[in-house]
Amino acid sequence: MCFKDRVIPYWEPPKVHLGPLTIELFGLFVAAGAFLGLYLGQRHARRLGLSDRPVLDSLVWAIGAGLFTAHWVHLAFYHPEEMAKSPLQPLRFWDGSSSLGGAAGGVVAVLVFFRVKKLPVWDYADAFALGVAPGWAVARLGCFAVHDHPGRLSSFLLAVNFPMGSRHDLGLDEALLLGGIGLLVHALAHERKLPGRLIGVVALVYGVGRFALDFLRAQDLPHAFVDVRYAGLTAGQYACFGLVGYGLFRLAVPPRLSARPAPADQ
Repeated sequence: MCFKDRVIPYWEPPKVHLGPLTIELFGLFVAAGAFLGLYLGQRHARRLGLSDRPVLDSLVWAIGAGLFTAHWVHLAFYHPEEMAKSPLQPLRFWDGSSSLGGAAGGVVAVLVFFRVKKLPVWDYADAFALGVAPGWAVARLGCFAVHDHPGRLSSFLLAVNFPMGSRHDLGLDEALLLGGIGLLVHALAHERKLPGRLIGVVALVYGVGRFALDFLRAQDLPHAFVDVRYAGLTAGQYACFGLVGYGLFRLAVPPRLSARPAPADQ
């Protein structure tokens, strides 16, 4: 049996045209991921006896900031040559993005929101941890749907039969990683383990996993599909050092939590 029969078939995702609007599968997955993350975060906030409104309000700030920081990181560290397209390229947030750049901007926006509103951000940290990994996993399935992160050549069971050869699809690989992290933090929360520190678990496990996965990114394709390397590592891998360091710190040093009601069993 040919190895092509043992890998995932490649497909071109459909586009739906509604007048001047074009709806793509990637955008639908991203929206679904945001709604899933919001639902899980609000549910856990209520379980902790907290108001769930700050989860929704801060998410609006995070999405707004993340759209631009995702694009700016893409331009600065992955494809700076795209700045030559137009003087307005930094504002065209839909034209290329970095998931880690978006996540960084979103985190900063959430912290600013809680500071401005004078709310106890660490009381909500577990709620965000329980929402971010599953939501991000669904959004990454959008990357898999449009196959915009081809990896190294491979006949692995979960490889995709790209036109340029059977390869890893980093969108799928990372969605599986994030889905596993989501299950892990859900299990920890269910057992009431590491209160206030689940975000550290997400940062640590994702940082280690993403660092490893980036070694599977393609280097034999046209520049548009290849991440720039700095001393042999991608920009994302350098960011992973920070994630792992923060995760270890957060697990070793629990945050101060406000007095709150004991969580009710679901």
